[in-house]
Amino acid sequence: MCYNKIFQVTATAYNSLAYQTSSNPHITAFGDSLKPGMRYIAVSRDLLDSGLVHNTKVKLDGFDSLYIVKDKMNRRWRKRIDIYMGIDVKKAKQWGKRKVNIEYCTPLKDSISH
Repeated sequence: MCYNKIFQVTATAYNSLAYQTSSNPHITAFGDSLKPGMRYIAVSRDLLDSGLVHNTKVKLDGFDSLYIVKDKMNRRWRKRIDIYMGIDVKKAKQWGKRKVNIEYCTPLKDSISH
């Protein structure tokens, strides 16, 4: 069982290119490998604290498929996600910056004491 959470966030897009990420653009901050076509997102650190943790499945309004949290963003960002778009810079620029609703599930805490 889980508790559904819905947030409105600012959504941008990113690519696995060194000038956008790091010197190793195909490895996420969690250590996962990135390959074009994967439905991954990076999340701001405040969203990590809200239960949107590594490997969480996320529904983005306007998208048919679920995305998976596989990366985290720089600490300066708040209430923000970055949608992974492989190496397609044009597609990422066309996406731009938008407000979207995201929905995800966090596990319910066990209320039974042992």
